[in-house]
Amino acid sequence: MLELRRLRLLAEFARRGSIAATAAALGYTPSAVSQQLATLEREARVPLLDRTARSAELTDAGRRLAERAEEILGLVETAEAELSAHSDTPMGRVVVTAFPTAAVAFAPALARSLGEHPELTFVLRQTRPGDGIRQVQNGEVDIALIDDWTGKVPEQAPAALEFFHLRRDPLVLVVPAAHPMSEPDRAVDLQQLREEPWMAAPPGEPSRQAVERLLDTVGGARPVPWEFEGLHTILSLVARGIGITAVPALALAAGDRGVAVRPIPDCALAREVYAVTRSASVRRPSVAVTLRAIYAAARDVQPVPPEK
Repeated sequence: MLELRRLRLLAEFARRGSIAATAAALGYTPSAVSQQLATLEREARVPLLDRTARSAELTDAGRRLAERAEEILGLVETAEAELSAHSDTPMGRVVVTAFPTAAVAFAPALARSLGEHPELTFVLRQTRPGDGIRQVQNGEVDIALIDDWTGKVPEQAPAALEFFHLRRDPLVLVVPAAHPMSEPDRAVDLQQLREEPWMAAPPGEPSRQAVERLLDTVGGARPVPWEFEGLHTILSLVARGIGITAVPALALAAGDRGVAVRPIPDCALAREVYAVTRSASVRRPSVAVTLRAIYAAARDVQPVPPEK
Protein backbone atom coordinates (compact mmCIF):
# COMPACT_ATOMS: atom_id res chain seq x y z
CA MET A 1 0.00 0.00 0.00
CA LEU A 2 1.40 3.38 -1.00
CA GLU A 3 1.42 5.86 1.89
CA LEU A 4 -0.21 9.23 1.21
CA ARG A 5 2.42 11.29 3.04
CA ARG A 6 5.19 9.77 0.92
CA LEU A 7 3.24 10.39 -2.27
CA ARG A 8 3.08 14.06 -1.27
CA LEU A 9 6.86 14.05 -0.87
CA LEU A 10 7.27 12.54 -4.33
CA ALA A 11 4.96 15.12 -5.90
CA GLU A 12 6.91 17.90 -4.21
CA PHE A 13 10.20 16.42 -5.42
CA ALA A 14 8.82 16.41 -8.97
CA ARG A 15 8.07 20.14 -8.64
CA ARG A 16 11.36 21.08 -6.94
CA GLY A 17 13.83 18.88 -8.76
CA SER A 18 16.11 18.14 -5.80
CA ILE A 19 15.99 16.55 -2.38
CA ALA A 20 17.44 19.65 -0.73
CA ALA A 21 14.79 21.93 -2.24
CA THR A 22 12.02 19.49 -1.32
CA ALA A 23 13.26 19.35 2.27
CA ALA A 24 13.44 23.14 2.52
CA ALA A 25 9.92 23.57 1.14
CA LEU A 26 8.34 21.06 3.52
CA GLY A 27 10.42 21.73 6.62
CA TYR A 28 12.22 18.37 6.69
CA THR A 29 15.90 17.48 6.67
CA PRO A 30 17.32 16.22 3.35
CA SER A 31 18.15 12.87 4.96
CA ALA A 32 14.54 12.46 6.12
CA VAL A 33 13.23 13.17 2.62
CA SER A 34 15.73 10.74 1.11
CA GLN A 35 14.75 8.01 3.57
CA GLN A 36 11.02 8.50 2.96
CA LEU A 37 11.46 8.37 -0.81
CA ALA A 38 13.55 5.21 -0.45
CA THR A 39 10.73 3.68 1.60
CA LEU A 40 8.25 4.67 -1.13
CA GLU A 41 10.44 2.90 -3.70
CA ARG A 42 10.28 -0.28 -1.63
CA GLU A 43 6.50 0.05 -1.37
CA ALA A 44 6.22 0.61 -5.13
CA ARG A 45 8.74 -2.18 -5.89
CA VAL A 46 10.28 -0.17 -8.72
CA PRO A 47 13.08 2.46 -8.79
CA LEU A 48 11.55 5.92 -8.62
CA LEU A 49 14.74 7.99 -8.43
CA ASP A 50 17.96 7.75 -10.38
CA ARG A 51 20.58 8.71 -7.79
CA THR A 52 24.15 9.85 -8.29
CA ALA A 53 26.70 11.06 -5.74
CA ARG A 54 25.56 14.66 -6.18
CA SER A 55 21.97 14.59 -7.44
CA ALA A 56 18.81 12.60 -7.97
CA GLU A 57 16.19 12.70 -10.69
CA LEU A 58 12.96 10.86 -11.36
CA THR A 59 12.94 7.71 -13.42
CA ASP A 60 10.17 7.18 -15.96
CA ALA A 61 8.25 5.22 -13.33
CA GLY A 62 8.88 7.98 -10.82
CA ARG A 63 7.45 10.61 -13.18
CA ARG A 64 4.35 8.53 -13.82
CA LEU A 65 3.79 7.97 -10.11
CA ALA A 66 4.35 11.67 -9.36
CA GLU A 67 1.64 12.55 -11.88
CA ARG A 68 -0.71 10.03 -10.26
CA ALA A 69 0.22 11.36 -6.83
CA GLU A 70 -1.00 14.83 -7.84
CA GLU A 71 -4.31 13.30 -8.95
CA ILE A 72 -4.62 11.24 -5.76
CA LEU A 73 -3.88 14.19 -3.50
CA GLY A 74 -6.46 16.26 -5.37
CA LEU A 75 -9.08 13.52 -4.96
CA VAL A 76 -8.36 13.26 -1.25
CA GLU A 77 -8.80 17.00 -0.82
CA THR A 78 -12.04 16.91 -2.81
CA ALA A 79 -13.36 14.11 -0.57
CA GLU A 80 -12.41 16.07 2.55
CA ALA A 81 -14.12 19.17 1.18
CA GLU A 82 -17.29 17.22 0.40
CA LEU A 83 -17.38 15.83 3.93
CA SER A 84 -16.77 19.28 5.42
CA ALA A 85 -19.55 20.74 3.27
CA HIS A 86 -22.10 18.70 5.23
CA SER A 87 -21.38 20.95 8.20
CA ASP A 88 -22.35 24.60 7.99
CA THR A 89 -19.98 25.52 10.83
CA PRO A 90 -16.54 26.77 9.81
CA MET A 91 -14.02 24.89 11.89
CA GLY A 92 -10.43 23.77 11.89
CA ARG A 93 -7.32 25.59 10.73
CA VAL A 94 -7.10 27.85 7.68
CA VAL A 95 -3.70 29.14 6.61
CA VAL A 96 -3.48 32.24 4.41
CA THR A 97 -0.29 33.66 2.97
CA ALA A 98 -0.06 37.19 1.60
CA PHE A 99 2.38 39.65 0.12
CA PRO A 100 3.37 42.15 2.85
CA THR A 101 1.20 45.14 1.94
CA ALA A 102 -1.92 42.96 1.65
CA ALA A 103 -1.18 41.33 5.01
CA VAL A 104 -0.95 44.74 6.70
CA ALA A 105 -3.97 46.18 4.86
CA PHE A 106 -6.37 43.28 5.36
CA ALA A 107 -5.34 41.85 8.75
CA PRO A 108 -7.51 44.11 10.99
CA ALA A 109 -10.72 43.40 9.08
CA LEU A 110 -9.95 39.67 8.84
CA ALA A 111 -9.31 39.43 12.56
CA ARG A 112 -12.64 41.12 13.33
CA SER A 113 -14.66 39.09 10.84
CA LEU A 114 -13.18 35.65 11.44
CA GLY A 115 -13.18 36.20 15.20
CA GLU A 116 -16.93 35.56 15.02
CA HIS A 117 -16.21 31.86 14.33
CA PRO A 118 -14.86 30.38 17.58
CA GLU A 119 -14.15 26.95 16.09
CA LEU A 120 -12.02 28.41 13.30
CA THR A 121 -8.26 28.89 13.71
CA PHE A 122 -6.98 31.55 11.32
CA VAL A 123 -3.27 31.83 10.45
CA LEU A 124 -1.95 34.71 8.33
CA ARG A 125 1.63 34.59 7.05
CA GLN A 126 3.66 36.90 4.85
CA THR A 127 5.42 35.46 1.85
CA ARG A 128 7.93 36.48 -0.79
CA PRO A 129 6.74 37.50 -4.26
CA GLY A 130 6.03 34.51 -6.44
CA ASP A 131 5.76 31.96 -3.63
CA GLY A 132 2.02 32.19 -2.95
CA ILE A 133 0.78 30.17 -5.92
CA ARG A 134 3.35 27.44 -5.31
CA GLN A 135 2.39 27.21 -1.63
CA VAL A 136 -1.29 26.81 -2.51
CA GLN A 137 -0.53 24.25 -5.19
CA ASN A 138 1.55 22.02 -2.92
CA GLY A 139 -0.84 22.27 0.02
CA GLU A 140 1.35 24.36 2.35
CA VAL A 141 -1.43 26.95 2.64
CA ASP A 142 -5.14 27.09 1.90
CA ILE A 143 -5.33 30.58 0.34
CA ALA A 144 -2.74 32.95 -1.07
CA LEU A 145 -3.13 36.66 -1.64
CA ILE A 146 -1.01 37.56 -4.65
CA ASP A 147 -0.36 40.63 -6.77
CA ASP A 148 -0.07 40.65 -10.55
CA TRP A 149 1.52 43.52 -12.47
CA THR A 150 1.41 41.69 -15.81
CA GLY A 151 -2.28 40.83 -16.15
CA LYS A 152 -1.29 37.30 -17.15
CA VAL A 153 -0.87 35.34 -13.92
CA PRO A 154 -4.36 33.74 -13.78
CA GLU A 155 -4.20 32.48 -17.35
CA GLN A 156 -0.74 30.98 -16.81
CA ALA A 157 -1.56 29.22 -13.53
CA PRO A 158 -2.35 25.50 -13.12
CA ALA A 159 -5.94 24.52 -13.89
CA ALA A 160 -6.44 23.11 -10.38
CA LEU A 161 -6.31 26.62 -8.91
CA GLU A 162 -9.12 29.14 -8.69
CA PHE A 163 -8.56 32.92 -8.75
CA PHE A 164 -10.80 35.51 -7.10
CA HIS A 165 -10.17 39.10 -8.14
CA LEU A 166 -10.13 41.40 -5.10
CA ARG A 167 -9.20 44.86 -6.32
CA ARG A 168 -7.08 47.00 -8.59
CA ASP A 169 -4.22 48.69 -6.75
CA PRO A 170 -2.99 51.83 -8.57
CA LEU A 171 0.42 53.45 -8.29
CA VAL A 172 0.28 56.72 -6.29
CA LEU A 173 2.76 59.50 -5.61
CA VAL A 174 4.00 59.87 -2.02
CA VAL A 175 5.85 63.01 -0.88
CA PRO A 176 6.73 64.47 2.53
CA ALA A 177 3.89 66.38 4.17
CA ALA A 178 5.83 69.65 3.79
CA HIS A 179 6.63 69.10 0.11
CA PRO A 180 5.20 71.72 -2.32
CA MET A 181 3.46 68.93 -4.26
CA SER A 182 1.58 67.88 -1.12
CA GLU A 183 -1.02 70.61 -1.63
CA PRO A 184 -4.25 69.05 -2.96
CA ASP A 185 -5.02 72.07 -5.12
CA ARG A 186 -1.66 71.87 -6.88
CA ALA A 187 -1.58 69.72 -10.01
CA VAL A 188 0.80 66.75 -9.96
CA ASP A 189 3.50 67.43 -12.54
CA LEU A 190 5.96 64.56 -12.89
CA GLN A 191 8.14 66.67 -15.14
CA GLN A 192 8.85 68.95 -12.18
CA LEU A 193 9.73 65.95 -10.02
CA ARG A 194 12.33 64.38 -12.32
CA GLU A 195 15.29 65.80 -10.41
CA GLU A 196 13.89 64.99 -6.97
CA PRO A 197 15.61 62.29 -4.86
CA TRP A 198 13.50 59.24 -5.72
CA MET A 199 13.52 56.14 -3.53
CA ALA A 200 12.48 52.70 -4.70
CA ALA A 201 12.83 48.98 -4.16
CA PRO A 202 15.88 47.17 -5.61
CA PRO A 203 16.07 46.52 -9.37
CA GLY A 204 13.89 43.65 -10.52
CA GLU A 205 11.19 44.24 -7.94
CA PRO A 206 7.78 44.83 -9.60
CA SER A 207 7.23 48.11 -7.73
CA ARG A 208 10.65 49.35 -8.88
CA GLN A 209 9.82 48.49 -12.47
CA ALA A 210 6.55 50.42 -12.12
CA VAL A 211 8.41 53.51 -10.87
CA GLU A 212 10.84 53.30 -13.77
CA ARG A 213 7.99 52.97 -16.27
CA LEU A 214 6.26 55.96 -14.65
CA LEU A 215 9.33 58.15 -14.99
CA ASP A 216 9.94 56.97 -18.54
CA THR A 217 6.72 58.76 -19.48
CA VAL A 218 8.44 62.09 -18.73
CA GLY A 219 11.80 61.25 -20.23
CA GLY A 220 13.20 59.30 -17.31
CA ALA A 221 14.88 60.53 -14.16
CA ARG A 222 18.34 60.46 -12.70
CA PRO A 223 19.38 57.09 -11.19
CA VAL A 224 17.53 56.28 -7.98
CA PRO A 225 19.96 57.36 -5.23
CA TRP A 226 18.58 55.04 -2.55
CA GLU A 227 17.23 51.52 -2.76
CA PHE A 228 15.50 49.83 0.16
CA GLU A 229 13.87 46.46 0.76
CA GLY A 230 10.26 46.92 1.87
CA LEU A 231 7.80 49.60 0.89
CA HIS A 232 7.11 50.49 4.53
CA THR A 233 10.79 51.33 5.01
CA ILE A 234 10.64 53.62 1.99
CA LEU A 235 7.50 55.34 3.29
CA SER A 236 9.07 55.97 6.68
CA LEU A 237 11.99 57.69 4.97
CA VAL A 238 9.66 59.81 2.85
CA ALA A 239 7.93 60.89 6.08
CA ARG A 240 11.32 62.12 7.30
CA GLY A 241 11.74 64.29 4.24
CA ILE A 242 14.57 62.26 2.70
CA GLY A 243 12.98 61.77 -0.72
CA ILE A 244 9.84 60.93 -2.67
CA THR A 245 8.45 57.74 -4.12
CA ALA A 246 5.59 56.09 -5.97
CA VAL A 247 4.05 52.95 -4.48
CA PRO A 248 0.90 50.85 -4.84
CA ALA A 249 -1.91 52.45 -2.85
CA LEU A 250 -2.34 49.47 -0.51
CA ALA A 251 1.09 50.23 0.95
CA LEU A 252 -0.53 53.27 2.62
CA ALA A 253 -3.16 51.22 4.47
CA ALA A 254 -1.24 51.41 7.74
CA GLY A 255 -1.94 55.16 7.83
CA ASP A 256 1.62 56.44 7.52
CA ARG A 257 1.95 59.88 9.09
CA GLY A 258 4.12 62.65 7.76
CA VAL A 259 3.41 61.96 4.10
CA ALA A 260 1.03 63.29 1.48
CA VAL A 261 -0.49 60.93 -1.06
CA ARG A 262 -1.45 62.15 -4.52
CA PRO A 263 -3.16 60.24 -7.33
CA ILE A 264 -1.12 60.37 -10.53
CA PRO A 265 -3.12 61.81 -13.46
CA ASP A 266 -3.46 59.64 -16.55
CA CYS A 267 -1.42 56.84 -14.97
CA ALA A 268 -2.49 53.32 -15.89
CA LEU A 269 0.20 51.60 -13.82
CA ALA A 270 -1.44 49.30 -11.30
CA ARG A 271 -1.40 45.77 -10.00
CA GLU A 272 -4.31 43.38 -9.69
CA VAL A 273 -4.81 41.66 -6.35
CA TYR A 274 -6.18 38.12 -6.20
CA ALA A 275 -7.05 35.44 -3.67
CA VAL A 276 -5.97 32.01 -4.93
CA THR A 277 -7.04 28.64 -3.62
CA ARG A 278 -7.30 25.08 -4.85
CA SER A 279 -10.61 24.46 -6.62
CA ALA A 280 -11.26 21.45 -4.40
CA SER A 281 -10.98 23.63 -1.27
CA VAL A 282 -13.67 26.16 -2.14
CA ARG A 283 -16.48 23.97 -0.80
CA ARG A 284 -14.94 23.70 2.66
CA PRO A 285 -16.94 26.01 4.98
CA SER A 286 -13.75 27.22 6.65
CA VAL A 287 -12.19 28.23 3.34
CA ALA A 288 -15.44 29.68 1.98
CA VAL A 289 -15.99 31.93 5.02
CA THR A 290 -12.36 33.06 4.88
CA LEU A 291 -12.66 33.93 1.20
CA ARG A 292 -15.76 36.01 1.94
CA ALA A 293 -13.93 37.82 4.73
CA ILE A 294 -10.96 38.52 2.44
CA TYR A 295 -13.24 39.86 -0.28
CA ALA A 296 -14.98 42.18 2.21
CA ALA A 297 -11.64 43.38 3.61
CA ALA A 298 -10.34 44.15 0.11
CA ARG A 299 -13.54 45.98 -0.78
CA ASP A 300 -13.67 48.11 2.34
CA VAL A 301 -10.05 49.13 2.85
CA GLN A 302 -9.40 52.74 1.84
CA PRO A 303 -5.64 53.27 1.82
CA VAL A 304 -5.68 56.63 0.05
CA PRO A 305 -8.12 59.40 1.03
CA PRO A 306 -9.84 61.02 -1.96
CA GLU A 307 -8.62 64.46 -2.94
CA LYS A 308 -10.98 67.32 -2.23
